[in-house]
Amino acid sequence: MTANRAPLFTGLFLLMASLVFGQPTAPTASSNPNKQLDLVVQREGRPFSKEPTAVGLSIGIIKDKHTYFYNFGTTRKGTSQAPTPHTIYEIGSVSKTFTSLLLAQAVLEKRVSLEDDIRKYMLGKYPNLAYAGQPIKLVHLANTTSALPDNLPDLTAILQQAPPDSIPALILRASSTYTKQQFYADLHAVKPDTVPGLIPRHSNAGAQLLAYILESVYQTPYEKLVEKYIAKPLQLQSAVQAKAGNSQLAVGHNEKGHRMPYHFIGNLEPSGGLRYSAADMVKYLAYQLAESNKAVALSHQITWGRVDAEAIGLNWTMRQTPDSKRQFVHTGGTFGFASYCSFYPELGFGIVVLANESDPQTQGRLWDLAHQIVEGVYGVPPALQAFRSALASKDHGRALDVYNAVKKTHPELHLSEDAVNEWGYVLARQGQIKQAVELFQLNVDLHPNSWNTYDSLGEAYEMQGNSALAISNYQQSLALNPQNTGAVEHLKKLRVGAGK
Repeated sequence: MTANRAPLFTGLFLLMASLVFGQPTAPTASSNPNKQLDLVVQREGRPFSKEPTAVGLSIGIIKDKHTYFYNFGTTRKGTSQAPTPHTIYEIGSVSKTFTSLLLAQAVLEKRVSLEDDIRKYMLGKYPNLAYAGQPIKLVHLANTTSALPDNLPDLTAILQQAPPDSIPALILRASSTYTKQQFYADLHAVKPDTVPGLIPRHSNAGAQLLAYILESVYQTPYEKLVEKYIAKPLQLQSAVQAKAGNSQLAVGHNEKGHRMPYHFIGNLEPSGGLRYSAADMVKYLAYQLAESNKAVALSHQITWGRVDAEAIGLNWTMRQTPDSKRQFVHTGGTFGFASYCSFYPELGFGIVVLANESDPQTQGRLWDLAHQIVEGVYGVPPALQAFRSALASKDHGRALDVYNAVKKTHPELHLSEDAVNEWGYVLARQGQIKQAVELFQLNVDLHPNSWNTYDSLGEAYEMQGNSALAISNYQQSLALNPQNTGAVEHLKKLRVGAGK
């Protein structure tokens, strides 16, 4: 299972023949343009835009305090209108980092504490919002460990019976009439299934509750808080609620090339409904990179996990690169848009990638694209290069032995769980399933207590057609995380196929 990424998916539709490729633009003038960066982004961006499902793509980069913008494709399928740095996209779950930054601000103003029981800020009694006597705290809403459901209202039963193409409209119709009062009423029926703070799990409901609490604390609507504390200070030009018909607003599409509905619903903004351009998001990245603002610095502190494996601050996932630098990352997706946002404080480098096409594979492809750009600009650390070369020489076999041998000559080599997981899925997307299995097995060897490593290995064995080993690894993943519903679904299908 990929962390903050989408499952594997293959698009079947061809991109329009009139795809327009953009040229780099840089509103912040530099007397020394970074030609290497231009070459790398064009080299990686053009093939991405030729993918059958691709529509448009905007890339914003900040490097050494200079900004660079690159645009490919079109703002709407069937037209030749190329995106610009000011084209507006839905940023999906990257919106959650805005919401958690507001939480950090409230902490600094001593309005709240991260360790506060959420029920302190809720009217009425909610004895159900605890597990084994452990309450859900504000910090759990911002580091994805609240144990709250992914969405309220819960439309699972309805959506299971609905035709796939009708699902977006059904969800948005239900959300548009779903009030704050109904949200709080439904919270009375929620029963956390594990101790809050234990297991990270995507929860739009958690982000929405956090926003409602902040609105109550400040007695101010969420969009006004974003405007006061983030948009105005950073001079973000895109409207928090860019309206349909705005000439700078890109049109979202699914993998079939069909136009998808926008998220013009206020209660969805804190969890995934904000809209910004690449130009605005680079300003946001610069703010994050500087770490001079105390609220930003607080949002970067680890609140769950370890940075050498997997860690989360306030909605930012944090990881350690192979040469021990910090990376912060978040991805997002809506029905018609996908986004990737990452920055490296020690490098002074940040990148945002925005696409107006979304399918289960898009976020992973944006992640890969950004990784290739970073590697193309900064090169591969010697320790990682040595490991890659040694592993390739053995066709990825005996990966653990290769790792141990390289560590003797390069003790600085660090392979995080997330990085190896990504690497394995890149190989799988390229059809190199045998090699992917070897990488996922290495991840299990390096991180034997992680449910996610067994889940990914199980998925790779399933793709390989090895049902017995797939079942075994999914079972081990469930033993470590009984709430891994994905493994449950895979096991059902595998057992049906095996006649069990």
